[in-house]
Amino acid sequence: MLVIVLENAPPRLRGRMAIWLLEVRAGVYVGSYSRKVREYLWEQIEAGLEDGNAVMAWQANTESGFEFLTLGKNRRMPAEFDGARLVSFFPSEGVD
Repeated sequence: MLVIVLENAPPRLRGRMAIWLLEVRAGVYVGSYSRKVREYLWEQIEAGLEDGNAVMAWQANTESGFEFLTLGKNRRMPAEFDGARLVSFFPSEGVD
């Protein structure tokens, strides 16, 4: 299983993802592909994302059962704690 979420992505990139994956909600794409295709799709996202942000998650043989990559500005950032990949949050802007 492969899940990609795009936010503020250009229509051209969203259309490219819709060719390969099923868009189940606006900007949320799902499918099931090999590692090679997954890497190709991520290259397409890196090349076309512009000012948007993206996350891609897929099934993997890890403690959590999945891996993920992120790209672009977002409050959430990947963090590793004792070998487990988790998500940490940057503080909100304007909050002391």
